[in-house]
Amino acid sequence: MIRFLYLTDTHIRGTSPANRLDHFPDTLKRKLNEAVDLANQFKVDAVLHGGDVFDVPSPSPSVVGEFLSIFTRLNCPLYGIIGNHDVFAHNPQTLDRTMLGLANRLGIIRIIHPGERIYVEKEGTRVQLTGQHFHVDLDRRDPTLDYCITKENADIAIHMVHGMLMDRRFIEGVAHTIIDQIVGTEADMTLCGHNHLGFRDTERDGKIFLNPGGFVRLSNHPAEMARRPQMVLIEIENAKLKYRKIPLQSAPKGDEVLDRSKGEEAIYREQKLNAIVDEIKQAGQFQYANIHDIIEQLANREGITAPVRDLVMDKIAQAQERLEASES
Repeated sequence: MIRFLYLTDTHIRGTSPANRLDHFPDTLKRKLNEAVDLANQFKVDAVLHGGDVFDVPSPSPSVVGEFLSIFTRLNCPLYGIIGNHDVFAHNPQTLDRTMLGLANRLGIIRIIHPGERIYVEKEGTRVQLTGQHFHVDLDRRDPTLDYCITKENADIAIHMVHGMLMDRRFIEGVAHTIIDQIVGTEADMTLCGHNHLGFRDTERDGKIFLNPGGFVRLSNHPAEMARRPQMVLIEIENAKLKYRKIPLQSAPKGDEVLDRSKGEEAIYREQKLNAIVDEIKQAGQFQYANIHDIIEQLANREGITAPVRDLVMDKIAQAQERLEASES
């Protein structure tokens, strides 16, 4: 039997978010240690990470050292993809200048790049692993380019994407892909992250689409309060795939670690922000209040070519990198 353990959106950081009541790094260490212990207990053949390993591209070396030492206890490889928080300006090409890139070079986390195929073979069964990083066009361009893969010389294909895959239509103006758009994939299982709340386990034409939700809870949204972070244990035997969710026992209850005392104030601020966004939309300027989205809108409106747009994105990444360096 081939086994994998899947988790996503660990958002490793050395400080606590404003709405956390606990010491976030200590809680995260306990959860990661639980994940490693479980992986070793089940003797999984690999741990799979769906992206956003880190909360920022270049956390301090002391933080990185503390957390990566936990992963070194694994008795199996750790494969991952790049999330939007892992690199500068959402640009996977900046990987080598990040701490995730360092972890990859050290062999602690093995990054699966688009187009690459990793094979795990055991007892006559061969599994293909592929991945798609977050990038500025994800969930905006033809979704089959990122979510649909071919299965080559394998019994089972598993594809990881750090994208906004949903089981139904989402909020207008938020880039996302719905499962019905990618049922043509040859992946037997598509694993996603990015959306911390996850979505309902979905099966279409014998293909499984999963997002178990984020490994951590960074917001005090009511749905985050209610859910318990979890992982997915995947088992493949005789070319047949099954899975089960495993809640993290070390994850405290939401009301123990998430502060809702400022909930009403936060809701009011969000309403004011939405009003401002609506005014911008009505003025016919931009559809999204995000620097990357604004650039995308400008490029489309002004007929700016993709190479020029990508150059601008790279300049933003360099500026972000310099800013983070000056603050560290």
